[in-house]
Amino acid sequence: MAAPPSTSSPQATPRNIYVFGVTSFLNDTASETAYWVLPAFLASLGAGPAQLGIIEGIAESVASFAQLFSGYLTDNVSRRKPIVVGGYFVANAVKPLLALVSSWWQILGIRFSDRFAKGIRGTARDVMVAESVDKSALGSAYGLIQALDSAGAIAGPLLALAVIGRFGMRGVFASAAIPGALCVLVAWWGIREVRRKDKVVPEPGSDDKETPVAAAELRSAGTGEGARPYTSTWLPRLPSGFYYVLAVVTLFSLGNSSDMFLVLRAGNIGIPASRAPLLGLVFNITFTLASWPAGKFSDRFSRSAIAAAGYLVFAIVYFVFALAPSQLAIWLAMAFYGLFYALTNPVLKALVVASVEGGVRGRALGIYAFLTSVTTLLSSLITGALWKAYGPAVPFYFSAGIAAVSAVGLLAHRSPQASRLPNP
Repeated sequence: MAAPPSTSSPQATPRNIYVFGVTSFLNDTASETAYWVLPAFLASLGAGPAQLGIIEGIAESVASFAQLFSGYLTDNVSRRKPIVVGGYFVANAVKPLLALVSSWWQILGIRFSDRFAKGIRGTARDVMVAESVDKSALGSAYGLIQALDSAGAIAGPLLALAVIGRFGMRGVFASAAIPGALCVLVAWWGIREVRRKDKVVPEPGSDDKETPVAAAELRSAGTGEGARPYTSTWLPRLPSGFYYVLAVVTLFSLGNSSDMFLVLRAGNIGIPASRAPLLGLVFNITFTLASWPAGKFSDRFSRSAIAAAGYLVFAIVYFVFALAPSQLAIWLAMAFYGLFYALTNPVLKALVVASVEGGVRGRALGIYAFLTSVTTLLSSLITGALWKAYGPAVPFYFSAGIAAVSAVGLLAHRSPQASRLPNP
């Protein structure tokens, strides 16, 4: 039998991965410019932890439903670029509107639109990434994009710090329009469509030639026992290993409330709102530096064990926030917190993609994002309620305990080393 054509392309593969990385950088710059001053802005409007929990919980839940729908849509359309570009456009059109709001429910509407757009575009983008690289490089590809994404989360707080002193919080929100517009332009002109069956489609006016993509890779990317043929139903049959990981990640998400509660806790022990963007900065420096190495590392070793280490980091950070022994401890914990994201975000995504067939990747990612986001909604509501009833320490102890249990659950899962996964 003749070997299938290589999925690695000197033109299409690097181009898409790097373009996705640049768009993630610009989009996250816009998001993080506004994100870290949002709790203080809500407080200025008379809202508190309960309203923050409602806003972030609803925002994440709508994103989860959007990702579930996007997963099905992604598996059943031939052109995914319009989904990705449209999602970036909507998200970056609504962020600057925060400069005009006068009540917390208006912020809820903006966050709703932003997260819905993110949910729609995210699954389509992740499937396009998977189709642009060989399976042996999935972790590296997701890690590189994540590193550039979190680099934008460094640029965002720096931009906020540069603006807030002169123009205030509303000026910070308005300034997010600049990187947001650049993000949409780069996505529109830079992304190359990857066809489902056999080729990369060059954009009109491009000098790029059509580049073969292995049809076998798109039809059969299953790597574990129990992989099923492609199906067009909403809920395809997937390997049991996928559902085990999904159960553990969903359990963890019950304790993974919005990071805005970390910012509120920091303010609770005396770190002023004007320094909230710096909390994002120290967190994202670690996130940026560690994401690509963690992704590359996961291409050779157990992704479950690497993600379990990330959960242990989370447990330590939340335990420190519960104790809150000093402001210095909070700053150090925030820096350490970036390692949790680096060890989990790209690694778990690569684990999900590598565990299922090419024809159902979108729905696998959608189901994964849906369940974790729904439980994040519950977690934000639980954290807000526990904070109000028992004070700020209790919800952080609660989250730390769940993370520790989830780490043990992932360690019990024997995922194959990526270097041993068969190529199609």
